[in-house]
Amino acid sequence: MQTSLIAGAVVLGLALPAMAQDGPAPDDLMNATVWMETSVEYKATVLQLFKQAQTQLDAALADPEWSAVPDKQPDNYADLPVAIVTDLDETMLDNGNYEASLIARGTSYNSAEWTDYVNSKTSSAVYGALDFLKYADSKGVKIFYVSNRKAPEVEGSRENMEALGFPMGGNVDTLLFRGVQEDWGSAKENRIAYVAKDYRVVMLMGDNLGDFSDAASGTLAERDAFLESSKDHWGHDWIMFPNPEYGSWEEAAFGGDWSKSPEERRAAKIDALEPWEPSAE
Repeated sequence: MQTSLIAGAVVLGLALPAMAQDGPAPDDLMNATVWMETSVEYKATVLQLFKQAQTQLDAALADPEWSAVPDKQPDNYADLPVAIVTDLDETMLDNGNYEASLIARGTSYNSAEWTDYVNSKTSSAVYGALDFLKYADSKGVKIFYVSNRKAPEVEGSRENMEALGFPMGGNVDTLLFRGVQEDWGSAKENRIAYVAKDYRVVMLMGDNLGDFSDAASGTLAERDAFLESSKDHWGHDWIMFPNPEYGSWEEAAFGGDWSKSPEERRAAKIDALEPWEPSAE
């Protein structure tokens, strides 16, 4: 009997790897997407942020000296109309069906397919986003969407957003996408400055450090140093949203070298960690 049990256990143990291979392959995107698409915890987090943003917006409207980007404003900025500058993807627009598609098909982002996705006009609004944006619009605040979606994706984005009910700026073009003007690359500070010359920018909103500063391209240490130098902005006039799916945080962990294989990038991410080690017995 004991011999049979041991033999059975060995057979089962040998079978386990094969059984595991029959299931979904490991995917670094999986948990982040499941959290953002299914969890109450994510929805509660972003709802809290939009409520905080509304409170801060009210304070900004009552204070003509309030600016989220004083270094980019002209001397007479207190007399300018008020604006918010916000990112789109995973800040105001939820692209979870695209991320889910990558997981389901076992593939990764590529630019041509992303354009096809944008032009499918199937993004939804992040939970709580429309209530906040409509409130801001009702107060006469202009909302500029500074996104690294590209010029060929403007019209698909516009139609998707209009169908969802996003305030679109009336007679002012508020979709400031990458490549629409020659000097509008992936770094966003020049587009923020473009808005700030004509509007009192009272709030920046995004899910990536690059939505607030070009310092996002720095090393882990440089990004930490920027955080320390900008502490007074966070939660006051800069509102950061959670995005564990992708962003400059990931690139910083492996040095931004996308020529590395997924395994090499994963190893670099592990190297960036500072693990606790149990005491030896």
